[in-house]
Amino acid sequence: MDQPLTKKVTPTLFEWMGGQEVFEKLFTAFYQKVLNDDLLSPLFKNMPSEHVQRVSHFVAEVFGGPKVYSTADKGSHAMMISKHIGKMLTEEKRQRWIQLLLQAADEIGLKDDPEFRSAFVGYIEWGTRIAVINSQLPKNPMEAHTPMPKWGWGETGGPYIPNEK
Repeated sequence: MDQPLTKKVTPTLFEWMGGQEVFEKLFTAFYQKVLNDDLLSPLFKNMPSEHVQRVSHFVAEVFGGPKVYSTADKGSHAMMISKHIGKMLTEEKRQRWIQLLLQAADEIGLKDDPEFRSAFVGYIEWGTRIAVINSQLPKNPMEAHTPMPKWGWGETGGPYIPNEK
């Protein structure tokens, strides 16, 4: 008797990463590094106590996890963008941010298969470059109703064009 074909379901990045606990572990380890870093600590030394949790909720939601950031935290993509406005982030700070996040990922044992790490690094490259662009602006270019970004296993959605309507 022939076995029925079962469709393979590709997990979300959130699922592949291991769920919310892993996001919180990653960002806790990461922000400890940030606070001890000479270049980045001045930007984050006065961060609110809920910052780590909100960032972990934001990235988890972007990676296909539950909508905790946009519901329980009452956050939005525009709100996350607003946190970077006027910060005048530099390429040196962006690269250091990535370096520390990747170190934290390795230290906590985040999955290291090439497909996942490619998607993960793709997102942090994209997100940090957007943060640098927006940090140079005097006001938030993002409309309040703009949907949260969604990140998968490789699609970026085409070239970046600021303020495209």
